[in-house]
Amino acid sequence: MNFTAQQIADILEGEVVGNPNEEVSKLSKIEEGEKGSLTFLSNPKYQPFLYTTNASIAIVNKSFLLEKEISTTLIKVEDAYKAFSKLLEFYNEVKNNKMGREMPHFISDSAKIGDNEYLGAFAYIGENVIIGNNVKIYPNCYIGDNTTIGDNCIIFSGVKIYSETKIGNHCKIHSGCIIGSDGFGFAPNEKGEYKAIPQIGNVIIEDYVDIGSASTIDRATLGSTIIRKGVKLDNQIQIAHNVEVGKNTVIAAQSGVAGSTKIGENCMIGGQVGLAGHLIIGNNVKIQGQSGITKSLKDGEKVQGTPAINYSDYNKSYVYFRNLPKIMASIDKMKKDINTQKV
Repeated sequence: MNFTAQQIADILEGEVVGNPNEEVSKLSKIEEGEKGSLTFLSNPKYQPFLYTTNASIAIVNKSFLLEKEISTTLIKVEDAYKAFSKLLEFYNEVKNNKMGREMPHFISDSAKIGDNEYLGAFAYIGENVIIGNNVKIYPNCYIGDNTTIGDNCIIFSGVKIYSETKIGNHCKIHSGCIIGSDGFGFAPNEKGEYKAIPQIGNVIIEDYVDIGSASTIDRATLGSTIIRKGVKLDNQIQIAHNVEVGKNTVIAAQSGVAGSTKIGENCMIGGQVGLAGHLIIGNNVKIQGQSGITKSLKDGEKVQGTPAINYSDYNKSYVYFRNLPKIMASIDKMKKDINTQKV
């Protein structure tokens, strides 16, 4: 799809400097720009590339002043970085604006689907499923019985949503996610054999939640595993049974949360973090990457390490650890000096 410089300027409320009819059909980095592409300049470090790029259109700040002539058409805006982000959102909306139902697919007679839906090929919609308006379900998705999905959600290819799951509005679930599979619940019998405990709860995902590819969220043993409003989960994250993740918390890739742990609001959790089960993590907690959390944390704590300790204490301790050979050599020298003085 082609857009002119003037059309883009109208979307961004910007001003065209150059040819308003210049057309682009793709996006590019400024140093790799080619004819027919759109780029942007916000970091002064990349300013020299503006004079060598082959991009047809570049978005720049209004304060930017040219040092020499260029062939690229400019669109001047208040903030080039924010404007380009806005344009990416618009581009995504246009690109993903699919409608209708591809064949083959299966929809149970008892399912209810709202207006303006997209249903990709080989999608399966189970019994008593309720799907809102403007929902896009891409190919090879499975939506289990009695699941509800709110308005304006996007379910990408290969997502499996087990029965009884409840998903709010404006959610995005990326490819390969599994929502509502059994929690890891087993009990040994008298022979020492592990017997599965039935997991009869469900998963609740509130509004504006994003879940990255290949993440798994287990159903509760009883009650619900809950992902609160505005939570953002990266790729390959494991959320165990009966976990609750508080509003606007973000968790980076390859992290895992064990059963029944409660995470507060506005927390930031780095990649490859492991949280033990049955913990209470307060609000506004920050956990650095690769930390192991074995105890509950209070509001506002910042921790790092395995087992995790106060972030500031960890950094101080790490300095000592790196210098441990020198410290030991210094101690050995002091011992020798003391022994010499005694003689």
